[in-house]
Amino acid sequence: MMGIRERVPALLPEVVALAKQAGDAIMVVYRSGDAGATSKADDSPLTLADLASHQLIVEGLAKLAPDIPILSEEAADIPYAVRDAWVRFWLVDPLDGTKEFIKRNGEFTVNIALVENGAPVLGVVYAPVLDTCYYAARDAGAFVQHGAAAAQPISAKRIANGEPIKVVASRSHSDARTTALLERLGGHDCVSMGSSLKLCLVAAGAAHFYPRLGPTMEWDTAAAHAVVIAAGGTVCDSTGAELHYNKPDLHNPEFFVCHVEEKQLLNKLDRATTDAVS
Repeated sequence: MMGIRERVPALLPEVVALAKQAGDAIMVVYRSGDAGATSKADDSPLTLADLASHQLIVEGLAKLAPDIPILSEEAADIPYAVRDAWVRFWLVDPLDGTKEFIKRNGEFTVNIALVENGAPVLGVVYAPVLDTCYYAARDAGAFVQHGAAAAQPISAKRIANGEPIKVVASRSHSDARTTALLERLGGHDCVSMGSSLKLCLVAAGAAHFYPRLGPTMEWDTAAAHAVVIAAGGTVCDSTGAELHYNKPDLHNPEFFVCHVEEKQLLNKLDRATTDAVS
């Protein structure tokens, strides 16, 4: 019988295929021009595409690995007393970047992660409008695939001497503290992006640094976090500790994404916090 370490990379092609199927379901709604948008209890948007993707992914994962429980943004009301017993589980955001979906800018993704003992060990991030898929698994490396082209390995990049820091920031969530942090970095180039694609840009070496001081949930980051780790990067809190998943409260702390050897960028945080207007 296949052990869990061998099983994780073996699951990856199936999960990639499932994420792309979910992306196809999203695109049916996207092209229809009627997202059927409503608001959830926390005032975050919900569309027909979120629900279609959720149903397809949950059914697909249940067939693929019936022994592994699933936590999806659209079915997140599982008590911690139940979740606390999970050694491994699927963590899913069926449509990350719903605001970007509604704006129709194409910067939204399907996120599927496998979490084991609180760490993401497999992740697939698929952007259906871009037809771009980032994926990784423990012991298998990190890759990007554009359309039908062959997948290419990716890796996070260190900052070369004299090179401006390439920073990626949220398109829909900006704040005074992030602005202050970026000012403290000195010379830098900044690009705005939606959804978990921001983390993937760091994983692929297209950006050096992604600071996120605003609120996020575990399903927003887990899949891309797995890609970043496999690409030689880190998704860490202000102490340098990697984000941990399946907490009693599913909110993430503030986090920072960079090459694992560029954590000195975090030294800018305390000064940025002091400088920012509270």
